[in-house]
Amino acid sequence: MSDPRQTTDSETNPLLKAWVTTFATPPFDEIKPEHFLPAFEQAFADHSAEIAAITNDPAAPDFANTITALERSGKLLSKVAAVFYDLVSAHSNPAILEIDKDVSLRMARHWNPIMMNAVLFGRIAQLHENRTDLGLSPEQLRLLERTYTRFHRAGAGLSEDAKARMAEINERLAQLGTGFSHHLLGDEQDWVMELGEADRQGLPESFVAAAKAAAEERGMDGKAIVTLSRSSVEQFLKSSARRDLREKVYKAFIARGDNGNANDNNETIVEILKLREESANLLGYPTYAAYRLEDSMAKTPDAVRGLLERVWKPARARALADRDEMQALITAEGGNFKLSPWDWRFYAEKLRLQRANFDDSAIKPYLALDNMIAAAFDCATRLFGVTFEERKDVPVWHPDVRVWEMKDRDGKHKALFYGDYFARPSKRSGAWMTSLRDQQKLDGDVAPLVLNICNFAKGADGEPSLLSPDDARTLFHEFGHGLHGMLSNVTYPSLSGTSVFTDFVELPSQLYEHWQERPEVLQKFARHYRTGEPLPDDLLQRFLAARKFNQGFATVEFVSSALIDLEFHTQPAAAAQDVRAFERRELEKIGMPEEIALRHRPTQFGHIFTGDHYAAGYYSYMWSEVMDADAFGAFEEAGDIFDPAVAKRLHDDIYASGGSLDPEAAYEAFRGRPPEPDALLRRRGLLDNAKAA
Repeated sequence: MSDPRQTTDSETNPLLKAWVTTFATPPFDEIKPEHFLPAFEQAFADHSAEIAAITNDPAAPDFANTITALERSGKLLSKVAAVFYDLVSAHSNPAILEIDKDVSLRMARHWNPIMMNAVLFGRIAQLHENRTDLGLSPEQLRLLERTYTRFHRAGAGLSEDAKARMAEINERLAQLGTGFSHHLLGDEQDWVMELGEADRQGLPESFVAAAKAAAEERGMDGKAIVTLSRSSVEQFLKSSARRDLREKVYKAFIARGDNGNANDNNETIVEILKLREESANLLGYPTYAAYRLEDSMAKTPDAVRGLLERVWKPARARALADRDEMQALITAEGGNFKLSPWDWRFYAEKLRLQRANFDDSAIKPYLALDNMIAAAFDCATRLFGVTFEERKDVPVWHPDVRVWEMKDRDGKHKALFYGDYFARPSKRSGAWMTSLRDQQKLDGDVAPLVLNICNFAKGADGEPSLLSPDDARTLFHEFGHGLHGMLSNVTYPSLSGTSVFTDFVELPSQLYEHWQERPEVLQKFARHYRTGEPLPDDLLQRFLAARKFNQGFATVEFVSSALIDLEFHTQPAAAAQDVRAFERRELEKIGMPEEIALRHRPTQFGHIFTGDHYAAGYYSYMWSEVMDADAFGAFEEAGDIFDPAVAKRLHDDIYASGGSLDPEAAYEAFRGRPPEPDALLRRRGLLDNAKAA
């Protein structure tokens, strides 16, 4: 009996045909779930044949027949996988999620024999050993080094028994990561809280409108709901005057993946940690963190811990001082309760109003989504000379998705940028950048297709989506990643765009955030969504003065998560047999204020458990922040945040170079020196606390 999830006719399967759409983009309007498995099967077969041809080539290995050939291999697989994983994360359905379970295992089984192919690795190793005699360009030399490192770290040099075990581990980890992601999505889809009229005390009009739009998205027309999207939860916790409902929403949010139901992730975490530890040991490393960090800017767990502890002490001191002020505020209001985690954001807003005469709801009407998109584009135009024009002729995966064409200074097509901004039940939470096609010049000039996916609240009844300052910062952050992909100017696919060390990849995105909060940008683009009036200067000044408020909380929330990640991957896996007890123990060890929760509790920590990209690497955001705070200083020192000479160095050395340069060399080429560590503390307003500590 045939599998209803499959359709095998290559003439009718859009994933197996040449795409004749504008700019050869995926024809999302034609692609159905049943097209994926046969497309993957064909892609796996094609790639395996290509790898076999490289491995069995009778000619002596050279750069062209081995490294370049590897770069050319797997084109169909890359094409099919990019479309599939976009849908899995941004617009899934039960059929897609079921296929995902199958594909994740098949993907591991496909890549294991390639990455542990002794003959293929022998060819690569021979070239690597003789690399100085091959007459390679700097980019080719970098590619050879990265290819060798990738195969070596995958276990290509292990004994046959060790390889077999490593393959089993990889397969199981692929299944577990997929399961973790599905569980998290399941808990997020299953929970909503309806808001009756009496439940809306303190909520701004824009939030209620978004809550109505969220209800409509779920077929609950005429109602208003809070969902477990971070944008929905955090705004509710800031604004709601109903303490009982804040507690309910907060507890649901931090319990995702930890409810003892079919979506519980505790056992998944235990098994992931055991398998990661075993894989690191097979490769000769004492811990998984030691394995992961060797191939990073940080190099060692001690270096990471040093940075995090340097920031932790002043951040904790600031947070505790803010806590005491908020408790005094509660008492002054006649409250007879102790500040709890579900109270923090609510009273922090009151304290900010008291200290800086500013609260987020005052500025949200000036941060309409379309204006902030225009601001992000305008900054890129002024920095890099690129322009953006919206296209209506490109197929998309959901009606809300928008597409823009990016052109260079000469008007030449450079990239397509897809923006998918609104929360919906079919999308996993969070915000991210990815691509459907990466830039390369190996066989002609291939232009990238870059995606930004966010979860902003949609406006209701034709009203625009209004962003909080955090949302606006997120938009610029993800667009910074997008520019890293779109401005890439390298020859080889493996070095394209964001193919850099994890603790460097956040530099282009976090650096771009700086422009969002600059007066020059806000004065031009922050306009009231109804009247078109510019942001009043008084409100702008109060917003700028309030930026560093609550940084103790934000830093504690982040650094505690980064430390937990590091401890999960440096301590023996057996220490985390009881995940909740491990979390509790580690938080007690660092003196975590009980009024603040981890930004990501373990059972919802998708960064480190849905795959390995950020495993033992969540610290990367802060490592990159040391660089981004220091890097923006180059513009400030030039006296112009769009200074042409600084912008050219930023383009050439950071955004366009992809992974073709060593990251330390890339940064120093841009800045003329290594980053200055105190820039991070200065940016967060924690330098005085650090000196006191």
